[in-house]
Amino acid sequence: MDLNFTAEEDAFRAEVRQFLKDNLSDEIVAKMRGMEELTKEDLESWHATLQSRNWLAAGWPVEHGGPGWNATQRHIFDEECAAANAPRIVPFGLGMLGPVLLKFGTEEQKAEILPRILDGTDWWCQGYSEPGAGSDLASLKTKAERDGDDYIINGQKTWTTLGQHANKIFCLVRTSSEGKPQEGISFVLVDIDTPGIEMRPIRLLEGGYEVNEVFFTDVRVPVANRVGEENEGWTIAKYLLTHERTNIAGVGASTQALAELKMLAAKVSRKGKPLSTDPIFMAKVAETEIDLEAMRITNLRMLSADATGREAGTVSSMLKIKGTVIRQSINDLARRALGPAACPFPSEEVIGNLAVAPPEAARNAADYFNNRKLSIFGGSNEIQRNIITKNLFGA
Repeated sequence: MDLNFTAEEDAFRAEVRQFLKDNLSDEIVAKMRGMEELTKEDLESWHATLQSRNWLAAGWPVEHGGPGWNATQRHIFDEECAAANAPRIVPFGLGMLGPVLLKFGTEEQKAEILPRILDGTDWWCQGYSEPGAGSDLASLKTKAERDGDDYIINGQKTWTTLGQHANKIFCLVRTSSEGKPQEGISFVLVDIDTPGIEMRPIRLLEGGYEVNEVFFTDVRVPVANRVGEENEGWTIAKYLLTHERTNIAGVGASTQALAELKMLAAKVSRKGKPLSTDPIFMAKVAETEIDLEAMRITNLRMLSADATGREAGTVSSMLKIKGTVIRQSINDLARRALGPAACPFPSEEVIGNLAVAPPEAARNAADYFNNRKLSIFGGSNEIQRNIITKNLFGA
């Protein structure tokens, strides 16, 4: 695999960079740099801006509204968006459900649902985890019992990210208790306005509100809303999680965060000298940078495999583990560099007494706390290590 960018790829990078310069608002950039919670309107506006250029669904084929990019173009786009402090594309419809429908959905489902994801009519969220079934997803309890042409759903989902903005949710539900737990799961699409659904917010450690718990009480859903065959949802679930784990790796975001960490180290002083001259601190930065470069190469391999239709295998699990560990390491180093300036709930008194407190650093600790979840969701890192061991060594 040639890791050098071609002239055409360099030209594409320049095109993306110019587009971001022309279309990414200063207001959104300021929010991103200050780690503020973006509103639904902010995210929808950015999605619409990308869609106006046909750049929203980067991984979709042209015939379904995607740009038809290859693996390298997708990688470049991700890097440039992160470098420009652009918002993350909300992945649930575009990066999760979309690929699932393209592979497992009926032609009717594709024709009805995919355009509504692209134009922003529908905002999807994910109903996978439950209070007793997170990393051990196959133990989920939410039931869907057949009643004529409908399913009747009862149960609970949790950690539903951005569910407060969504009007649709895709869920894993138990349609059979026979055989192995994985054999009785189905994948269904649910309208959140359906009677019997209640969404409750979960306030996180750093004070943010981005996740929810969802309760289903006698929720009636048409059987036609099932994707794939009944009791074969586990295959779909694994396919979707491969896309989610690659997204969680966040190569572009970590690259930008590392660049900001280096600039911060040059600003902050310890005993009269820039932190960037501290050999112990900079050795940790260098170790993280080496890991990030190795992950960047692995990510390109993963995207290339996906583009040619090859299964990613254990690579998505590897990316998930390394990507989350790297991002958490960068967060931790930035927090240590800032010291008390990285307070999660800054006051004027605290900030006013600090020699170095760049505005964007004030909520660094909040970002640190929030990103502790990265190594848990999408299948905890412990589970990913088990997957790698089983697949590679048959253990």
